[in-house]
Amino acid sequence: MTAPDTDVIVVGAGPVGLLLAGELRLGGARVVVLERLAAPTTESRASTLHARTMEIFDSRGLWDGADSPASDPRGHFAGLPLDLTLPGSRPGLWKLPQYDTERLLGRWAQGLGADVRRGHEVWAVTDTGEYVEVEASGVLRAAYLVACDGQDSTVRGLLGADFPGHDARRELLRADVDGIDVPDRRFERLPDGLAIAARRADGVTRVMVHEHGAPVPVRTGAPAYDEIVRAWKRVTGEDISGGTPLWVNAFDDTTRQLTHYRHGRVLFAGDAAHRQPPIGGQALNLGLADAFNLGWKLAAEVTGRAHVLDTYHAERHPAGARTLATIEAQATLLFGGPEVDPVRALLTELLAHEPVRAHLAATVGGLDTGVHLPHLTHPGRGLLLGPGAPLDRDLPHAHAETWTLLRPDGHVVWQDPDQAPPPEVYDRWFGPARKEP
Repeated sequence: MTAPDTDVIVVGAGPVGLLLAGELRLGGARVVVLERLAAPTTESRASTLHARTMEIFDSRGLWDGADSPASDPRGHFAGLPLDLTLPGSRPGLWKLPQYDTERLLGRWAQGLGADVRRGHEVWAVTDTGEYVEVEASGVLRAAYLVACDGQDSTVRGLLGADFPGHDARRELLRADVDGIDVPDRRFERLPDGLAIAARRADGVTRVMVHEHGAPVPVRTGAPAYDEIVRAWKRVTGEDISGGTPLWVNAFDDTTRQLTHYRHGRVLFAGDAAHRQPPIGGQALNLGLADAFNLGWKLAAEVTGRAHVLDTYHAERHPAGARTLATIEAQATLLFGGPEVDPVRALLTELLAHEPVRAHLAATVGGLDTGVHLPHLTHPGRGLLLGPGAPLDRDLPHAHAETWTLLRPDGHVVWQDPDQAPPPEVYDRWFGPARKEP
């Protein structure tokens, strides 16, 4: 057998790939990250972080010595106001440009020893059954490869992986624009479409516009700013042609999900595994949850400690399908015309009921995937708590009432008031007991 050059190759140095790289290093795996771009992005792109993501960042100490952004409880579901307040350490949402998220995760992952190589575009992938061979700038071999290379994943295309779903039906144009003066709009529904405008502290305004009934073109790149200017004029009557566009983008409601997140020694995470419109920031947060679930499992596999890798697809594929269905429901209500107004009115009434509000807040915030105590798993290891064990260093009077076993990602796999986990539970998630060297 040809010896691999590293344990894992991660394709893509966006937030998902960088979080995964750090998790792999915490678990003792060697990792090389291959990124097509020669330098990190300077575009804001995905800028909304939700409660589960902030729990993940807290659990790894990513804010230690750094200022985390301020939280805002004001979220939305399909453009309808939604209070995201829930029990927990991180209720609400946070606004952080993607380049800051990448800087934070990149510094952490590289500090742990991840090898991030920029300007390396992958153009061939071969799974021999014993290792994966990647051709980029040279040939690199690894025990496993994880594709985190986005919605137009090169790796997914090279493997011909089954990616069912539907193509675009509706589109939203957006841009970050300097030098314009338009009123802030929070999902303003107008006769000819939808308009959103949010002015940042630095004076740059993000504008987003959807036109009812507009055909969705086949795009090979970003739209021209003039296209957004004309659409904004038709929907709002305002002229933003004098502004300076800093970032221009379009997204549509294409929705697809891989049939299998694992193909032999190749796995998929983030938008490479599922494509969805980035409504409310759920797409980025879904991808980060993929990486957090996969990292410790893949590290355990390549180091021989435990064999739980197949639980990645078993857990994350249903979670992805549920989130995609939620996003698609929102897209229908958000982009629809007068025909969806009765449904929006009914949902507005339902949101006044606390159980409905709390359910949707947990769904949007990514807190609907089981019981987890992320603040106790800072080192990236499993943890057993006995009755009376402290639960939070900031809450000295909070103690566990049960025997509780946590995975490295903070998910609870055992709770019992009287009995500690039997050996088979430890073996299942952490492998047979052994002495540390």
